[in-house]
Amino acid sequence: VKRSVSVIRILQKDFGVNPERMTAAGKSFYMPLTDNNTAAGRAKNRRTRIVVLPKLDQFYDLIQQGMDQASN
Repeated sequence: VKRSVSVIRILQKDFGVNPERMTAAGKSFYMPLTDNNTAAGRAKNRRTRIVVLPKLDQFYDLIQQGMDQASN
């Protein structure tokens, strides 16, 4: 969780992203890519994923634009 909180702080401080629009979560302990018995394994499990979710109305507009372009 520390790493994801750090990413949120950087996005807030350096890029002005509203922290209320972000969620920090730590899953590598429960969902590791590999075992944590070696330094290489632990390094591989240290990862950050950022998922950007658009507002639904914007998402639907993008879908409609794509459909309109495909039909032309």
